[in-house]
Amino acid sequence: MKMIDALKKACPMPVILAKKEMDQGETGFIVAVDNKIAVENLKKLASNQGFSIEIEQKEDNFYVTFLKDGGEVIRKQEANKLIWQENFVKGNYSIFVGKDYIGEGEHTLGRSLIQMFFYTLLESDDLPESILFMNSGVKLVVEDEQCIEHIGQLSKKGVSIIVCGTCLNFYGLAEKLQVGSISNMYDIVNKMQKATKVITL
Repeated sequence: MKMIDALKKACPMPVILAKKEMDQGETGFIVAVDNKIAVENLKKLASNQGFSIEIEQKEDNFYVTFLKDGGEVIRKQEANKLIWQENFVKGNYSIFVGKDYIGEGEHTLGRSLIQMFFYTLLESDDLPESILFMNSGVKLVVEDEQCIEHIGQLSKKGVSIIVCGTCLNFYGLAEKLQVGSISNMYDIVNKMQKATKVITL
């Protein structure tokens, strides 16, 4: 059985690696991780994707075996997918980025989380129609090399990257924009109104 080495890999990399195996049609594989949080995240993934799992601990490491469940689970999963598709248009949503980090508290952690967010979004098969940057969020498309790389790849995949021009001017960054299009409040509000949902970071 194929072994996926996710030891010492930060969240959500173990989940992303496991999901790639599923997307490639693998029905049985093992993911090696070194912490209980990763194990819990893999358990949730397995449940959502119709896999059963077995967990074996050896010293400080965990070996999570994924096995595809029976047909009944698959049929329920497909039925739920059809219901979801009837109610939502895939990709018809926007992400609003109003600051250069996620959450409240330690700024360094928040910046690391937002970098990982854009990496994880890039790996998703349900991309937004647009990403809207305002206030200090505009710094991510000017100064943060990791975010610039991932957001640039999202742009190449067809995601509209909209950056507030007033915000760039306020921070003195208008001439340093690395990715995206400079826009105004009217366009940003219009994008929000047309989206089926807006996710705010």
